[in-house]
Formats: sequence, C-alpha cells, structure tokens
Amino acid sequence: MTKAPGPARYRVIERWLRERCATLPAGSLLPAESELAERFDVSRMTARQALQNLAAEGLIERRRGAGTFVAPKPLHRADSVLLSFTQDMQRRGMTASSRIVSAGLITSPAEAVQLGRRPDTWVVRIDRIRLADGIPVARERATLPEEFKAVLDHDLATGSLDAALRKLGRQWGKASGYVSARLASEDDAQALELEMPAALLVESRLVYDVEGRPVERTETAYVASRWVIDTGLYVPAQPYEAGSAGAADSAAPTAPAQGPNAAPVTR
Repeated sequence: MTKAPGPARYRVIERWLRERCATLPAGSLLPAESELAERFDVSRMTARQALQNLAAEGLIERRRGAGTFVAPKPLHRADSVLLSFTQDMQRRGMTASSRIVSAGLITSPAEAVQLGRRPDTWVVRIDRIRLADGIPVARERATLPEEFKAVLDHDLATGSLDAALRKLGRQWGKASGYVSARLASEDDAQALELEMPAALLVESRLVYDVEGRPVERTETAYVASRWVIDTGLYVPAQPYEAGSAGAADSAAPTAPAQGPNAAPVTR
C-alpha cells in the first residue's frame, strides 16, 4: 500500500511558526532562515518560502539587518478626526517619536503654489520617520511656508509639529487629500527597516488653519502591513442609475460623507 505524501516541508515550518506567533508577544524575535533550515532539516530556500508566505499574510515582519519578528497588529486610524501623530499615539497608550532624515529650507515651486505662495519662494521641508513605541510606521515629508521656519528650532524628534505651529499662532482647522499606493524605494526600505519588495500607502494632504489658509502640505508613506485606514460609507436614499436625470441629487445623505481625506494627520 502506497503511503500518502505528507504536507510540503515549508508548510510544516509555517504551522510551527504560526503556533509561535499565536503565543509570543508582538515584536518577539523568531528564528532566522539558517536556524529553521537546521531545525527542520531542509534547505534555506524551503525555510525562506515559509517565512515569505507568513510575511505576505502580515503575521511576521522581516526587518532589514535585524531579523524576523512576530508582527504587531496594524494600527487602525479612525475616519474624520484631525489629530497629530503624537496625539493619536498618546490616545493609544503608545509613545510617539521621530527620526529626522532632513530639515531645512528648499525651493519647490509646485508645493509653494499649493501653499498659496509664489513659485520662487522658499519653503520649509521636514523629512521624518515616524515611530510608534520604537517601531517605524511611516515616512513623512512635511512642507510649510517659509514664514514658519522657526519650527526648525523645535524638538521635532520627540515633539509635535502641530504643537510647534500652535506656538507660532497657527492652529489646524481641516485637511483634504487622497491616498495612493506604491512600492517602497531602496531608501524607504532602509529607513523603515523593511525587506524588499514592500508596499506603502501614501497619503498626500493639504492642511488648513482655522481661518482656511493653507499651512502645511504632507506626503506620508505608511508601511502597509503596520497601518490601516478605516473608512465609513453611507447608502444613498435611492439607488443611483447611470444616465438618470437628477440621480446624483436624489442621494440625500443623512450624515457628512466620510473618507480618508479628513482623517488624522501625522506630525
């Protein structure tokens, strides 16, 4: 009688790693490829396949130069609430911090125009890696008008850019923007401690003060496996039919339309 084949060896490794992930706290170090290959008497390619499969599911994280870890549950961001990254992390009981990549005055005609300035004016550019309890979750590039260059004197590693702006007499009022996706560059991957290829959710946003004046443009690239943007939708009063007269007007929402555009902004 022919014996039925057992599961593929990488599946055996996957099952063992799943059990470890279920019992160990997030951030726990897992065995390296070489250790798994020796433990299960397989090639490193087989061990790598198991790790890649679990990484694709978001159960583990492979951090460049550090190792393989039990992945933390992704942070969910509520819709339609304008909070700084620091405020958001404090609300979760986490510590917010940043690594400064660069900060200073630059020229960027397109962004200057978006901020309501002439194309030839200087703007402030702050490029930071945002961390939650020491884990990098996003790369944020913030651009402000030159008149706010005094923010460069503030502690932008442990402090809040929003707080720095308030000290200069500007307070956030609202924000608009959109979310797209891209693969991390080599530079992004190194800064965010990611194994390539890695997906990023990129939020481009224009922030206005309480008087409706643009004060900040940001492009925040979130690690897709560590950050989730929650959205809220409503059902129109009548089904929309393409080509019907007044169809768009017939949808009478009972609450403001919500989406990622008004969600918290990282600072």
